[in-house]
Amino acid sequence: IQTNNGLIMANPNSAYLFFNFAILTTINNISMLRTYYVTNMSSMFLGCSALTSLDVSTFDTSSVTDMGSMFNDCSSLTSLDLSTFDTSSVTNMVQMFANSSSLTSLDLSTFDTSNVTDMSWMFCNCWDLSFLDLSSFNTIKVTNMTRMFSDIYALLSLDLSSFDTSSVTNMTSMFTYNTALISLNISSFDTSSVTSFGGIFAYCVGLTTLDLSSLDTSNVTNMNVMFSGCSGLTTLDLSSFNTTNVTNMYGMFYGCRSLTSLDLSTFDTSSVTSMSQMFQGCSSLTSLDFRLADFTTVTSYSSMFTGITNGITITVLDSAAQTFINARLGDASKTGNVTIYVP
Repeated sequence: IQTNNGLIMANPNSAYLFFNFAILTTINNISMLRTYYVTNMSSMFLGCSALTSLDVSTFDTSSVTDMGSMFNDCSSLTSLDLSTFDTSSVTNMVQMFANSSSLTSLDLSTFDTSNVTDMSWMFCNCWDLSFLDLSSFNTIKVTNMTRMFSDIYALLSLDLSSFDTSSVTNMTSMFTYNTALISLNISSFDTSSVTSFGGIFAYCVGLTTLDLSSLDTSNVTNMNVMFSGCSGLTTLDLSSFNTTNVTNMYGMFYGCRSLTSLDLSTFDTSSVTSMSQMFQGCSSLTSLDFRLADFTTVTSYSSMFTGITNGITITVLDSAAQTFINARLGDASKTGNVTIYVP
């Protein structure tokens, strides 16, 4: 950046200002850039994939409302100091750090997120992120957390017990492919407004247990691939789940190969249309309690029990359910003991 008087006034709309400067390794004299009047910084550094350092400490962000994709695909940055950022006016943080795959940690303790409504894909594909403290985040206005933490491969633990999720409607694939994660605290989650849990925990292969007792699933319609690929889960308590409005359970427990028993005795499946691959690959499952399940609306059920073990014990509601389940076992060339529940 060059200037005659030492100052450059940034345009109020500074979106895409350095977009796709893919061979840029550093930005000299960026401190000359004055951002007092900037309201839009979306995609400002998007695609600066060779950038190894970035000093934005002189940025005045007090008027900025949009930071969506601001650092998206800054894949060579290993650190980023945003301690001077004033984010009190920001409403959009969609993909803010997405695909910045070399970042190992982010200190966002000074972020004011009280007006943010969308955090979807915010940290998606931050592969090397090993530490993330979001205890200062105010998420009361956030409605979308789709893929917020998906595809982070170095994160061992994540404590979101401070999150207020009462306004969130979409948590699709929120934690999917967090392959190193062994501890996840979502004990304070208010999910009474959530309609989609599709893939929320999919392929979190390091998790052996999950406390889901706080989840309100009364408005959820989509649970497809919810626990798909969670091969490390040894127990799963879903007794608090309300599935009255769920229509999609496709691949819900696909590949949960460490589960030996599954109690779905409280599941109301009267609205479900898809159960394809629901238990496929649950190779250690010997007991399944499905005592309230109604399969009359189910139209898609291919590979429902493919890859399970022979001799599984399944408890069902009535003779119609017994006939349905026996047929699905037959489809998979499996045998089982399907018994009608007697109160």
